[in-house]
Amino acid sequence: MNQTDLEKMIKDIMLNIGGNSSPQTQVTPACSSGEFTYENYPLAEKSSDKLRTPTGKSIHEVTLEALLAGNIKDEDVRITPETLEMQAQVAESRGRMRLAANMRRAAEMIAIPDQRILEIYNAMRPYRSTKQELYSIAEELESKYNAKVTAGLVREAADVGEARGRLKN
Repeated sequence: MNQTDLEKMIKDIMLNIGGNSSPQTQVTPACSSGEFTYENYPLAEKSSDKLRTPTGKSIHEVTLEALLAGNIKDEDVRITPETLEMQAQVAESRGRMRLAANMRRAAEMIAIPDQRILEIYNAMRPYRSTKQELYSIAEELESKYNAKVTAGLVREAADVGEARGRLKN
């Protein structure tokens, strides 16, 4: 077992100490190489050669001149799942496991259209949905968008809503 594997195993154990097994803490890294640490932060300054836009442009190509010339589109100023994974690794290197989990959850949500995220948010409000409707949303998140952690959170919200009597009849 090498040093990286040992560190990952210790991090996993620390995440689950005390029986905390909520979906928020069971996030699997998109890549577990641990290539990025606090030494790479801020990424835009210290690892800019690794940063790309969703359309594949280098971060160095996103300039005011390129924008004014019409070479920059909306998609070019959105974050990528890869960049969020890099940020997650930086957070992990400083022991900030919840922040890393949030970055990874955000990375899986990038595939979900903004309009659908708003619809899901509204469906999760008290008395807006039945438990089955929320479970259907969770299934959609898993099957259509591969958003397993987010799906787990929707299921958890459905269960809590049911327990508290805050679901639609």
